[in-house]
Formats: sequence, structure tokens, C-alpha cells
Amino acid sequence: MSQDNNAQEYDFHAIESAQQAKWQADNRYQTTNEKTDKPTRYMLSMFPYPSGKLHMGHVRNYAITDVLSRYYRQKGYDVMQPMGWDAFGLPAENAAIDNGVAPHAWTFANIDNMRTQLKALGLSIDWSREFATCTPEYYRWEQWLFLQLYKKGLVYKKLSTVNWDPVDNTVLANEQVVDGRGWRSGALVEKRDIPMYYFKITDYADELLEDLKTLEGKWPKQVLSMQHNWIGKSYGMELDFTYEIDGQADVLRVFTTRPDTVMGVSYLAVAAEHPLAQYAAKHNEAIAQFCHECKQGSVAEADLAKAEKVGMATGLTAAHPITGEPVPVWVANYVLMSYGSGAVMGVPAHDERDFEFANKYRLSITQVIDVKGMPAYDTTTWQEWYGNKGDGVCINSGVLDGLGYQAAIDKVAEIVGEKGLGKTTTQYRLRDWGVSRQRYWGCPIPMINCEYCGTVPVDEADLPVVLPTDVVPDGRGNPLKNMPEFINCTCPKCGQAAERETDTFDTFVESSWYAQRFTSPHDDTQMVNRAAADKWLAVDQYVGGVEHAVLHLLYARFFHKVMRDEGLVGGDEPFANLLAQGMVLAGTFYRSNADGSTTYYFPHEVAVENGEAVLIADGKPVTIGKIEKMSKSKNNGVDPHEIITRYGADTVRLYTLFTAPADQTLEWSDNGLKGPHNFIKKVWRLANEHIDALKTTDAAALDIAKIDLANLPKPAKDLRRKTHETIAKIDTSLGEYLALNTPVSSLMELANEITGFDGMDTTALAIKHEAIIALLSMLALYAPHAGEHLLECLGFDSANLTFPQLDDAALANDTITMVVQVNGKVRGKMDVATGLDNDTLIALAKAVDGVDKFLTGEIKKQIVVPNKLVSFVV
Repeated sequence: MSQDNNAQEYDFHAIESAQQAKWQADNRYQTTNEKTDKPTRYMLSMFPYPSGKLHMGHVRNYAITDVLSRYYRQKGYDVMQPMGWDAFGLPAENAAIDNGVAPHAWTFANIDNMRTQLKALGLSIDWSREFATCTPEYYRWEQWLFLQLYKKGLVYKKLSTVNWDPVDNTVLANEQVVDGRGWRSGALVEKRDIPMYYFKITDYADELLEDLKTLEGKWPKQVLSMQHNWIGKSYGMELDFTYEIDGQADVLRVFTTRPDTVMGVSYLAVAAEHPLAQYAAKHNEAIAQFCHECKQGSVAEADLAKAEKVGMATGLTAAHPITGEPVPVWVANYVLMSYGSGAVMGVPAHDERDFEFANKYRLSITQVIDVKGMPAYDTTTWQEWYGNKGDGVCINSGVLDGLGYQAAIDKVAEIVGEKGLGKTTTQYRLRDWGVSRQRYWGCPIPMINCEYCGTVPVDEADLPVVLPTDVVPDGRGNPLKNMPEFINCTCPKCGQAAERETDTFDTFVESSWYAQRFTSPHDDTQMVNRAAADKWLAVDQYVGGVEHAVLHLLYARFFHKVMRDEGLVGGDEPFANLLAQGMVLAGTFYRSNADGSTTYYFPHEVAVENGEAVLIADGKPVTIGKIEKMSKSKNNGVDPHEIITRYGADTVRLYTLFTAPADQTLEWSDNGLKGPHNFIKKVWRLANEHIDALKTTDAAALDIAKIDLANLPKPAKDLRRKTHETIAKIDTSLGEYLALNTPVSSLMELANEITGFDGMDTTALAIKHEAIIALLSMLALYAPHAGEHLLECLGFDSANLTFPQLDDAALANDTITMVVQVNGKVRGKMDVATGLDNDTLIALAKAVDGVDKFLTGEIKKQIVVPNKLVSFVV
């Protein structure tokens, strides 16, 4: 009936190694692009950056996707679960700088290591579709798409304000600026304008916003909200303040969402790079010095918001578009030239930032909006109601006095429209996507700079522009600029000597279209094979961290839409369903040092007893810190390899999925691993005992279809009901609710029910056999090595497992347990058939052992609560 199972002890090392070898030998999870009569399911985890080592966040992410992938395979779907590597980027370049190696070699060594780690987890991945984004075979196609978008006007080049390290001569990302200084050199960072390439993502702003409605109920609400806010559609007005310099008339244009407050403008603020600021700087050394200082420090919006707002009067003025009165122009550090027109209007009375600035420099503050019921306006202390835009009316505003918010806007639009000094417009918080990075380790931008022709695209026939891979960067500027063999080329337009673009793409570009490429990963003739894309896309289930809720997902949505418009893919959205997994947290232990620094210790270095911790090495106290996200800096990370070595991959998978709902944070505990591990061992013993019992049993006798299911003994009927209740619960949990933790509890309950079932006749064995097969089949979703191995020992082909078939009839409960009470106290219980009349139930209740001794004297009341209890009052 079954294979001989020699290993009575649960040797997870041997079992997991053997099962993984089988999967690899028969290409178990390899998929094709051929159409079949099976429904498809494309399951995708956000692919990893090849740092060299998995962390528990990876483990949780991939375990979630894998359970769902295995579930849909058992349900009869053609399932694709691919894996690749997000392999370009600054971390590889920084590691190469630190270690004196080429990023290419460092990256691929890490890929080899992480691939081994991923395979050890027992993931049902189609490794035939694997690719790394740093290979020309991949990035040539994003270069190709870039050229198509360039032809359509969806790519352009303009000056952009960046963080510039004057010592290392390189652009710094915002996170590389620490307290206004470069992370490596320590030099004061400057703001510098350099030419950069942009994707015109704002052309798709309305569609990106509108299509969020189609994802409601499929994506987490918080992610949809973050995307909505990031796009940030707002209605406002462009206003022109006119000025004249050296006999030349011009306008200073600002955008505002509060044109109703225009009569409260007391100053205009411009960026240090604005023409008015530069003009003033030529005539005033102090202003020139201030403009220079404004160019130092981070350009990150978050940093600018926290920085002290400072400014300087230029001595220039511009005419108010309604009154014609002169408005002073200031240069301010909080205005960036790369945002809008590089100028904003200051309305101190009704904007908190402007209020702070005006009080600092003693500029006039004129209240122009009044809200009924609010206290008197105080120019020295900001109150929240000052910024209220919906409930106020205009005051001190001449022709606008008495008008509400919308009426005032309409009136301003009428006035400035007649003068040609403004118009209503729609603006987005979303900016065009700057994709240029002045780094080496990235995909080369396929453009050529010609002295005669300007910026010229590379001919498509010359793609890919290949990045040299033997470069060891030193952190001082982009090494491509010093490589004649890369930079020197011929202009495709005029044939003269020219220079290749040395900027490389933002790594978000590579991660924006990998989902589409997985459908035809090795096609060397086109970016995406349309037939393959039509079979698999959209991704049915995308799983990844909520930290990618805005940028990655927004850029990926944009890319899908431009690829759709190029005829490469169908559909409007790349990811039909999204599960944003919660972070993995762990405790921290540290000591505060005399110099103000902090030293963190690994959990294994610390002994904790009675709520106090000491360092094992010296026996001295350490502080028990907060529960925080696992990180190298806090030494609170857990090495998955170490845990797998101690407990096995099946235990790790069960633990990460059982301990908390997938979309909530998981607080790691080494002790918590024991429960899932013991559960697998329990199932192991249970299955082996059953295998032994079956050695003398005819397989035909186990056929559930040949058993009189209507007349089973109560214990057998109860076990069968529990079996099918579990099947129904897990099917619903995984298929409808993406609830991955509750099925584990259901499996544990079923295992307990089987353990307590002791029937040994042929019918009992058949019912138990059905229960154990169902238990193992569903366990194989979570713990595939043990589950599949035990099923093989029972004669099943693990390559063709199916999800247990639900028998609705088994769920019917023809008996119920009712409580018997006397004077409000429980005196017994009884199992009775459903549908009995009240008189029969009362008679049965009186006959329950031990009840009669409490029924002394006259029975005053007899109460029957259907399906629950019989109550006597004596």
C-alpha cells in the first residue's frame, strides 16, 4: 500500500535535502508560455537586491508568495513564480569602493550565495526565468524603450538641483547627506544645477490617479491613499507679478492653491538660482554670499521642511496682479529652482511657514480671511484656524470682501484673466521622474552629446550601450568620465567625434518592468513577447514591503502604461492584487558610551533573567531597548541560515506565517520556533503510526466512496466533519482573504482531532486515512518538504498533489450537544438528534446522569432554548 518509511525520526536535514533534489531533477516548478486549458496564476514577490545575505523580511515575503503559489497549483492552476535580482545600484558601488573590487564581481558572487539560500527555503520558483538586471540582455530593452519614449516627447533633458560633494566631485543621494555634509568626504554639500533626463510621468498623472479606483478592494487602502496623496492633484491658479529690470519687462509667475488670499501677499520668495536673485547678487555682495550659502545643504523636501527658514531682501519689487502695488522680492533657502517656477508668494497671515518667516524678518502680516466664531487674530502666535480655507470669508481684500472661498477664487480668476496676469490651472504634487544618476554602477543612458548636433539618441542598431564591468570605483566622481574607450564615440547624426552620456539610470527603472520581462525573460528579439505577456499578465498576486508603496509601485504602474501604449502588453495595470507584508521586528540590547555613541549587542551575546540583561562576556548590565525593525545597525537581525540549520526550512516557514497576519508586523522570538517545530514532529509521528497501521490493510478498503457515510459511528462522523470543516476554512482563508496565519491553527486543530481518534476497524482507518491525507496535503503548502515526503510514503505523487475535495455532506451535523441546567447551574450535557420537539428534549434532559438528584420538589418552569440548552427551575 505504501512506500517503506525507514526514517521514524524527523530528520529535517535529510528530508529537505532529498525533496529539493527531486524538485531540481524533474524541473518541478518550470513553466512554459504555451497556452493550456488550465487557468493561470502569476505570483510574484518583489525581487531582492543581491546584498549577499537573506534577512527575515525576505523569508517572510517569499514564504507568503510560495504558500499561495502551492495552493493554486493544488487547485489546478498553471502557476508561475519567478525570481530575479535587482542588481544595479549604489550599495554595490559603495561595497566595491570599500573592498577594492568591481561591483560586477561583488554582485554576482552575492547572487550565487543568495540563490543557494533561497533554494534552501524550499520555494517553488521557476528558476529557468531567472535574470539579473545588470546584464546587457536585460537592460538593452530599457534603453530601447527609453529611445521610443524620447521620440514621443516623453523623455526630456533639463537642469536639476542636486546635492554636490565638492571634494569627491560627485552627486549625492539625499540619504548620503548627513548634517549637510557628504557621507564620505565630510565636505559641506552644495546645491548644484546639472542637466538630467526626465520621464514625463506627469503626462500620465490623471490616468495614474483615476485607475486607482480599479484597484480598490484589491490593494491595501493605505497604499492607495499614499499613491493618491503622492500624485496630489490640486486646483489652483497661476498669478503673474510684473517687474522691470534695466528697461526689460518680465513676470514673476507663482502657483497657488489659495488665490482667495492674494490680497494678503506681503512678499515674494525666489530660489537662489532665480534670475531675480542672480541679478540682485551681481549688485550686492551680501546677497551673493547668501545665495552661495543657499546652495549648500540637502535638496530633499523633508530636510528643507525641517531646516530653519532664512532669507534676504533683494531690494527688488514686483507689481501685485490686482492692486498693482509693489511687493518686495526676497531670496529664501526654502525655495528650489527645480520646483515649479522657483518662486512662491508669501501670505503670512494664512500659511504657517510664511507666518514664521514674516515674524522672523518683521514683514507685514495682514489678515484677509475671517472664520466666524474664532478668536481675534494674533500676529504673534500661529493658530490652526488661520489656515482654514473652506469656512472663511474675505476681509481687508477690497473687491473680494465678504466673498467665500470659491466665490473669491472665481472673482480673482475674472480679474487677472481680464488683465492677462493669471489663469486657473491644475497642478500635481507629482513631479516628472528624474532618471539620471551620476554613478557608475547602473544602466547607461543611450544618448550622445555632440558639439554640433547637441543631444542625439544612440541608433537602435547600436544597442545595447554596454557598461564596462571591470571597473573598480574609488568614490571620486563617475569613473566612466575617465574612460576614453567608453566615452569617445561618433555622432550618429553628423559623423563627427562626440561623447557618450556617462549618466546611468535610476535603479527604479530596472524594477519598473521586471514583472513584464519575466513572461519572456530570454527573448533576444523584443522587450516582451506579447503572446507570453497576454498569457500571464497582469500579476495576479504581488507581495512586498509597504515601504515600496509609493515610488516603486507608482513607477511600475507608469511603465506598464507606456509599454501598453507601445503595444508590448495589454491591460492598464501591472498588479491585479497587492499584499503589503508587515515588517519583522526584534528586541535590541545596547550600552550608551561616554562619548555619546551607542554599542548594540546581538541577542546571543546577552543573558536575560527577571527582566534584566547582562553581557555574557563581562557579566555587566546592558539596556534592554525597544522592539525595532531588524537591521545590521542595531545587531538585532536573525540569520535565516542559522535558524534553518537548527530547525529546518519547514519550521521557519510555518513560524513566519503562523505568528502574525501577513500584513502586520511580526515580533521575532527564538522561543516561538519551538511550537511550529513540535507541530511538524507531531504530524510526523501521527503519519508514521498511520503508515504502520496500513501495512496489513488492503488499499481498496480505504476507498471512502465504498463506505456507508450516512451511518458512521459518532467519533468517525465527528472526525470527518472536522476534516471537511478544515478544508473549507483553509480554502476560504487562502483563496478569498489572504489570511495565511489562521490555516496553521486549523491544521493544528485537525491534527489534535486525529490524535484523539482511536478507531481501528476498516471504516475507522478509512476515515482517519482521509483526514491524514487532507492534513498532509494542506500542510505541504506551508511545510512542503515534510508534507510531500509523508504523502510519498503513503503512495502519492508529490508532483501532482491536489487540494482536498470538500464534501458538503460531511459538514452536516445531525447531532448537537445541549446543556442541562437546574436553577441556573449546569448539571449535565447531552448529545441529541437535531429537530427533536421540546417535550422529547425535556424528557431526555431529565434522564441525563446526575440531573435527577437536583430535580427535587415541584418543577416550576421547563425552558428549552433551541440547539443550546434545557433549563429547569425547581
